[in-house]
Amino acid sequence: LKQVFNKDKTFRPRKKFEPGTQRFELYKKAQASLKSGLDLKAVVQLPPGESINDWIAVHVVDFFNRINLIYGTMSEYCTEKSCPIMSGGLKYEYRWQDDSKYKKPTKLSAPQYMCMLMDWIEMLINNEDIFPTRIGECALVLH
Repeated sequence: LKQVFNKDKTFRPRKKFEPGTQRFELYKKAQASLKSGLDLKAVVQLPPGESINDWIAVHVVDFFNRINLIYGTMSEYCTEKSCPIMSGGLKYEYRWQDDSKYKKPTKLSAPQYMCMLMDWIEMLINNEDIFPTRIGECALVLH
C-alpha cells in the first residue's frame, strides 16, 4: 500500500472543494444522493436552482478523483516493462498527441500515457477560466 501513495508515482491527491462554497455544497448533495440508493436517473438531475455548469464541474472533478484513485492502486503493477503500449485490448492502441511536445500521435507506454493524461486533465480542472472556484462566476461550457 505504501507504493500507491509514493510521491514519485503518478497518483495525485484528491482535488477538494473549499468548505462553504457553492460547489462544496453541490458535492455534498451529489455524494449523499449517490449513497442513498436512489434511482440513478434522479440522482444525476440538476438540483432546483443550481447552475448546470457548476453541477457538471462537480461531477467532472469527482470522476477525476475516482479514476485517479483507481489508477493509483494499479500503477504498481502496470510498469514500462509490463505495459509497453497503451491499449484497449488487442484491437485498440492509444497514442498521445498534444500541442507542445507530441505534435503527431505518438506511441507511449501505458504509464507514460496515463501520466500525460492525468496531467492534462488536472491542468484543465485547475484552469480558473474553465472551472472557476469563486462563487457567482460562470464556467466556460465545454463542447
